Amino acid sequence: MPQNYVIFARYFTRTMEENFNMVAKTLFGFEELLANELTQLGAKDVKAGVRNVAFSGDKGFMYKCNLALRTAVKILKPIHSFTVSSEKDLYDKIYAMDWSQFLKPTGTLAVDATIHSDLFSHSLYIAQKTKDAIVDKFRDTDGQRPNVDLKFPDLKINVHIDRHQCTISLDSSGDSLHKRGYKTATNIAPINEVLAAGLIMLSGWDGQTDFMDPMCGSGTMLIEAAMIACNIPPNLMRKEFAFERWQDWDVELFEKIEESLLGKTRDFHHKIIGYDKAPSAVTKAKENVKNAQLDDFIEIKHEDFFKTQKGGEEKLHMVFNPPYGERLNIDMEEFYANIGDTLKQSYPGTDAWFITSNLDALKHVGLRPSRKIQLFNAKLESRLVKYVMYEGSKKGKYMK
Repeated sequence: MPQNYVIFARYFTRTMEENFNMVAKTLFGFEELLANELTQLGAKDVKAGVRNVAFSGDKGFMYKCNLALRTAVKILKPIHSFTVSSEKDLYDKIYAMDWSQFLKPTGTLAVDATIHSDLFSHSLYIAQKTKDAIVDKFRDTDGQRPNVDLKFPDLKINVHIDRHQCTISLDSSGDSLHKRGYKTATNIAPINEVLAAGLIMLSGWDGQTDFMDPMCGSGTMLIEAAMIACNIPPNLMRKEFAFERWQDWDVELFEKIEESLLGKTRDFHHKIIGYDKAPSAVTKAKENVKNAQLDDFIEIKHEDFFKTQKGGEEKLHMVFNPPYGERLNIDMEEFYANIGDTLKQSYPGTDAWFITSNLDALKHVGLRPSRKIQLFNAKLESRLVKYVMYEGSKKGKYMK
């Protein structure tokens, strides 16, 4: 068969692939952001839930989601759903599934479980029971059984039980998607990459102004901002996705999708600036920026934010993650009062956003936030707050 016919046949087969249901997991408060991301990527049947968004697409779209979504932490592919009444019922129904289409008898697997049910109390036990059913099935049918590999399994399986409903999914991502691959150096309290990207997106920054993180730590906010500004897929630098070990892994399709996404990057004509008063943080941030290959867009300086002033008269967009007092021994009331004073006196023409879980300290900023958004930073209930610093007084602005 001529080469061009072979290529056409492969392309036709891929375009005829059926869509299947998927679930993208995210952080609380980011559901609508993620739903919008999925819609813009081309997802079908998008429906936001709590900490997740359901959607449909084909295999290539699954690859695309893992590469391109900024606010997703996992992409799951549900393969079976059933009601469950007991541990034995769970075992029997998982045993009855045809696992040979997903895993070889000589392969490796890992199972994790999330439980919201009065029937079961321990997720680790449910994961163990699921693993037992799968390996027993292989041993009974093939005479050999897969082994467990928690770090690099050929198949990562997710069990979700909500009351009496059990859903078995394949985890297409593997490690959480917040592990972008660029961060080799961290500080005491590094911000999660997905959280950082979501905060910037919630703040409405579109890459059309200068951006600043005045307490940049290991540089996560700066790097995520640069990738948003340039429309760079956030997970290009990951070493591996779980789907690369699946039996239907299509490297050619993956590379075409990767190439297509890279073709949609854009230029950025403003500044992204980071300050930190700790020399060690500045060193780590610069290392991570270099790893992300974003040196051309990001400038990091050793500065104490409280001793700085805004440079120039152009609009400035600021997003940062100040200390909460959870791990750092500082006077929170004074620290947050200094944030308010510095913004008010030294940063006119600035939209300043920051996240905090220290709701008492927030009262000492001395400014009235124009927006408050409830979020969680890990398990800490937090607020993302916005302060608008006008040029001159607010009264003066309306008098012009």
